[in-house]
Amino acid sequence: MNLKAAAIAAVALALPAGAVPAFAHHSYAMFALDKSITVKGTVKEFRWTNPHAWILMIVNDAQGKPQQWNIQMGSPGSLIRRGWNSKTIGPGDKVSMTLHPVKDGSHGGEYTSVTLPDGKVLDDLMGGQHTGEND
Repeated sequence: MNLKAAAIAAVALALPAGAVPAFAHHSYAMFALDKSITVKGTVKEFRWTNPHAWILMIVNDAQGKPQQWNIQMGSPGSLIRRGWNSKTIGPGDKVSMTLHPVKDGSHGGEYTSVTLPDGKVLDDLMGGQHTGEND
């Protein structure tokens, strides 16, 4: 065994159990997971990126002033399993998005479902595409 491999093995053994997965996981502490809100707006951009896809959308506030909302989604791989692809939505699409809001009140959140322009619903809870008729 070379010195580099021995050093890596020694560090791995010295770490407490469960510490390695924690390095790779992202925290959801910034989101109010006990709350859900729905916002309606126009997609500005859909970022199909790792480790998380993002939807940037323009939502009018109570006074009608446009505000940009940044909505974090899962990874493209997990979204594919839920009926998404890189062209599911695009700039100009009018959607209704349900999300867990950011705790600090800023304009953003974690995606839980979206109603697409054609009326189809994709959500993160049911694990796929459905029409809402028999759900």
